[in-house]
Amino acid sequence: MGVNIQFSQSYHWLNSWILANVIQLATQDFCDRFVDYRMDPGRRLYDQMVMAARCGVANIAEGSARHSTSVETEMRLLDVARASFDELQGDIFNFLLRNEIEVWPIGNPNREAIWQLRLDEPRYTNDYLHDAAIHILAQKSKFNRWLRCEHKEVAANALLILCLRENKILQAQIQNRLAHFRQTGGFTENMTAERLEARKTQAASSGAPTCPKCGKPMLKRMQKKGQQQGREFWGCSDYPNCNGIRPIQ
Repeated sequence: MGVNIQFSQSYHWLNSWILANVIQLATQDFCDRFVDYRMDPGRRLYDQMVMAARCGVANIAEGSARHSTSVETEMRLLDVARASFDELQGDIFNFLLRNEIEVWPIGNPNREAIWQLRLDEPRYTNDYLHDAAIHILAQKSKFNRWLRCEHKEVAANALLILCLRENKILQAQIQNRLAHFRQTGGFTENMTAERLEARKTQAASSGAPTCPKCGKPMLKRMQKKGQQQGREFWGCSDYPNCNGIRPIQ
């Protein structure tokens, strides 16, 4: 496939990153209104919830920015983001239990409305940071009737459902990246392919002999083990598909 270094901030177009920003803003607002000194005198719960939401956003951005150079790192960071939203989901769940508030069951009209509400497709210009800010706030406004509700049972349940949605999106994103890796390999594999292709081109233009088996240009190689370790020889550039060799005179 060859090496392709992509735009490092392409995560601005990802629904996972956009919804994560909505959750971060909603979490900050929720904590300001409902996680007060009576419930959290040391402000540890406040900080943990806000930081979990922030880490989710940051790890999606960092992971997606590494897509071109390390798919493995990207998947690891996306999984860390997923774990951050799991942590936030757990804190909200505990908030509901602590206040003896019902967790909306499947089939609850509010739950189904939040679950089914679709995000708009980003349409950015070259001023993508400005446009992304407008887009995120527009997507958050779709959920504000629940998130900004004065009743904590509504706001908490809405935030819980958004965390569940975010985890589902991230799971699909990780699976997509894994499928992409299986087809195209990662940065290391593609760098090796680039170097091999360059060596083949160099061998063809430098008068290297052709393979006695397949006729393709040959490359200088070195025997790595055995009695003649260190001896140079000509090996087929199409190895391991072809194992033709010639001695170097």
